[in-house]
Amino acid sequence: MDITSLLLLGFAALGIISKNSPITIAVIVLLLLRVLGLQQAYPWLEKYGLTVGIIILTIGVMTPLASGKISLDTIWHSFLHWKSLAAIGIGMLVAYLGGRGATLMGSQPTVVAGLLIGTVLGVALFKGVPVGPLIAAGILSLLIGKM
Repeated sequence: MDITSLLLLGFAALGIISKNSPITIAVIVLLLLRVLGLQQAYPWLEKYGLTVGIIILTIGVMTPLASGKISLDTIWHSFLHWKSLAAIGIGMLVAYLGGRGATLMGSQPTVVAGLLIGTVLGVALFKGVPVGPLIAAGILSLLIGKM
């Protein structure tokens, strides 16, 4: 067994121990691709996986709007309450950081490993959600002055 598979198994164990299904499922899928000899899927996943994931995440976030659980009136009132205005501002900041993060991850692949390890550990140990690499890279880009 190679070191990469052992590392993936370690991440799977962290996912199982922390009862975090997204990490566990993601790692198991990647391990299955390795075991089944389907490594040719890796370049596609590297190139489009983030985009597909963001699309699925956006669909999940926008479903209450599409289903009618969030009305136009509710959206309109979000501009009238300070908490909703703060949420709008923070949403804009996070989107900005995610954009910076995507650029940094593309231009400096050496930071990707650290961001991934930090995100997986944050998900596994602190019951986080694995949307952190882009935001983490965005914050990192602010700290190191790169875009």
